Amino acid sequence: MNRRPYTVVLIVPTGVGASIGGYAGDALPVARAIASICDRLITHPNVLNGAQLYWNLPNAFYVEGYGLDKFAAECWGLRPVHQNRVGLILDQGIEPELRLRHLQAADATRATLGLNLTDYVVTDAPLKVDLRTAASGASWGTIGNPDSLLRAAQVLIEQAKAEAIAVVARFPDDPESEVLQAYRQGRGVDPLAGAEAVISHLVVRTFKVPCAHAPALKPLPIDPDLSPRSAAEELGYTFLPCVLVGLSRAPQFIVDQQNLTSRSGDIWAKEVDAVVLPATACGSSAMLSFSQSGASIIAVEENQTSMKVPPEFLGIKAIRVHSYLEALGFLVAHHAGISADALSPSLSSLHRLSLS
Repeated sequence: MNRRPYTVVLIVPTGVGASIGGYAGDALPVARAIASICDRLITHPNVLNGAQLYWNLPNAFYVEGYGLDKFAAECWGLRPVHQNRVGLILDQGIEPELRLRHLQAADATRATLGLNLTDYVVTDAPLKVDLRTAASGASWGTIGNPDSLLRAAQVLIEQAKAEAIAVVARFPDDPESEVLQAYRQGRGVDPLAGAEAVISHLVVRTFKVPCAHAPALKPLPIDPDLSPRSAAEELGYTFLPCVLVGLSRAPQFIVDQQNLTSRSGDIWAKEVDAVVLPATACGSSAMLSFSQSGASIIAVEENQTSMKVPPEFLGIKAIRVHSYLEALGFLVAHHAGISADALSPSLSSLHRLSLS
């Protein structure tokens, strides 16, 4: 008997200090495990990016956060691709030597991984990224010249025929920052992640193409107490390789449903079977949409965040599990069509319903 593909969405919000997924690619083991037991895994760059480290998951779909929100709200669909032509935007504010490092990294992905990159564009003004921290502890930020970013993206899309956009913006260096030191030791919020999301959201919202961001920073001094969860970001001069790998196969967005000829393999929110996310971070737009879709919501208690928004607070019916290991067990049973209740020794008898 043919069954439709079992589809899981894995969400770890950006810049909220998630115990797992709040650092440099440390949610990749979770993504790999879930991808091995489902037919399709939909997740976002924060989960799959690991600076110079990445992992090929053939059944995983790399979907930027704003695009994921639109997908969850049933405004956009996802169309899998074999390969995207990826355009690269470099911030004019990046120093010449650091710019060269990023260009060499991009060339290396062409030579060693066979990625299809267009020629690159340098913005016509420095982007001027400014980092902020909210009262909750979550990171966010602004860019001083968003129009310059959009002009560069438009050139890549119209002239170079880019199908996805990678952005490298110069971020402020603050090696003595207490926030950065805490993050390097595995006990803080990523100070860059919130601003990165602002950049990619702007491009996706404007041009409706896949986009992801890699910050340009000077290398930090060696830290003997560096956390393994933060270590991937300190292996070299650039975070760009994982972004280019992710964008090379990121699904295209289906945005014009009324004039659409549907294709086999197109993915829509109504096909999502389960959503896995931290139990304290249930307030995102995507989560609120998925909670109305009939998908099983699995809230992982062990993955703590700086947010304090449990599913019950929003009236979301969720299955609470202690860990991702327990979440994997639920997904295996759900995929197999087995009620989780049947795996408990305390299975209760059926009760009769009244007709009146």
